[in-house]
Amino acid sequence: MKGLFRIFGLVALVIVAGLSIGLGMSWGPEFSSQILTKLSSPASATEASGEESDSNEPLYWVAPMDPNYRRDQPGKSPMGMDLVPVFKQSGEALPAGTVEISPAVINNLGVRTAKVEHAILADAIETVGYVGFDERQLQEVHARVAGWLRRLHVRSDGDPIEKFGRLYDIYSPELISAQEEYLIALDSGDTVLIDASQDKLANLGVSSGTIDRIRQNRTVIQQIRVYAPQAGVVDSLSVGQGAYVTPGQRLLRIASMDPVWIEGEVFESQLAKLRVGAAVEIQTDAVPGRRWQGQVDYIYPVLNSVTRTAKLRIVLENPDGALLPNMFTRLSIAADAPEPALLVAREALIRTGTMERVVLATGEGHFKSVAVTIGRRSRGQVQILEGLEEGDEVVISAQFLIDSESSIASDFMRMSELDESLSGNRSGPEKTSEAVWAIGVLEAINEKEGIASISHEPIPEWEWPAMSMKFSLDDAVDIEPLKDGDSIRFRVFETDAGDYQINAIEAADTGEAFQ
Repeated sequence: MKGLFRIFGLVALVIVAGLSIGLGMSWGPEFSSQILTKLSSPASATEASGEESDSNEPLYWVAPMDPNYRRDQPGKSPMGMDLVPVFKQSGEALPAGTVEISPAVINNLGVRTAKVEHAILADAIETVGYVGFDERQLQEVHARVAGWLRRLHVRSDGDPIEKFGRLYDIYSPELISAQEEYLIALDSGDTVLIDASQDKLANLGVSSGTIDRIRQNRTVIQQIRVYAPQAGVVDSLSVGQGAYVTPGQRLLRIASMDPVWIEGEVFESQLAKLRVGAAVEIQTDAVPGRRWQGQVDYIYPVLNSVTRTAKLRIVLENPDGALLPNMFTRLSIAADAPEPALLVAREALIRTGTMERVVLATGEGHFKSVAVTIGRRSRGQVQILEGLEEGDEVVISAQFLIDSESSIASDFMRMSELDESLSGNRSGPEKTSEAVWAIGVLEAINEKEGIASISHEPIPEWEWPAMSMKFSLDDAVDIEPLKDGDSIRFRVFETDAGDYQINAIEAADTGEAFQ
């Protein structure tokens, strides 16, 4: 009979073992290991269940986006999100801000890392520019005498003109008088008088060829022709044929098309990488596939106060006239090469508005978010001035999730240390007897119990972070004029019983008692 029971016992053990192996294959080795452990040791199973029940009890609830906001029970955060429970962590404690991620999760998240290297930051400044006339070769044409434009040889802006090409014919009584004086001087044979009258004609805009023709023919020319002083295109034509003009009146402007200016803008943060003479590659959609090579000719010394940009100028040869004024261009400017420095991939950088961080991979699935100080940046890399060392490994994908978890873990660690200090486990003095002043916002008052809920700012004297907590109120505190949402300045101290009590409240902005 005993042998029969022994046989049944062995069969039952085999069946249980088979079930555990089967469940382990379908639910994972950890589950089968737990089943086998519990079956082999009832005492250990009881301890495990006790630990599991303890770990299932949340310590408190926090806001998902603000770990400083915590409550003793479930609820909503100020942003309307459900509070997240925080459980006691088991196993070996990790350093503050360090998170541990299993290899399977690392694989599922697609976590990739890159090493911090010491190299030269190769960079190019990408910006845009606009083609314009070379302002140093703009030629203004003004009327030198009063008269009528009998014939205008250029009719509109953009008309091409050759050097010494015809601009207009003018009839002017003043020019006729000057010609007659010149003929009289020629007849007199007085060289001084001849030279003076000839200079007068030249100053009134009569060309040397026209003066020679007057001298040879010894006749007055009724309509004097005016010629272009340079080649280019007509710009800003302001008169029409038959118009009456006066001395000093602007008639038109002649702009040269070769060379042209290209003016671009760069952000003030890029000025340190820019220098006169830097090579520039120019492209335009108007001429696909073609690239022009030039260099920075001038950097303007004044920034635009609205866009916070600095203007630069490039002088470019344009013999075929392919670049037209106001044409849009793309500029790639070779940045000034700095000394070798610590560099990380730009995608590893996390910018929060107040600081820059990266997620450091410390090995064995451990990650930690660290603050860094950055220097120069390029399209693919960024210079690290402080916070990392050469050879460190940083996360370049899925780092935002890890950074969020690391920040929350670090805040939880500080909160746990605060809990220990509040419960008498402080590493320094066991009791804070001196009163301190703090600033906060009154959330609620329980008149019956004499308790105020206050969201206060950090209290450096006690090394407290900003958080929401409840304080008992001294009988001397007048709570009648107080209302929820008031910004207050309050004096708090630790009682003999270990509670924290407020014995004075005043307005945070004025420092006066509430009325």
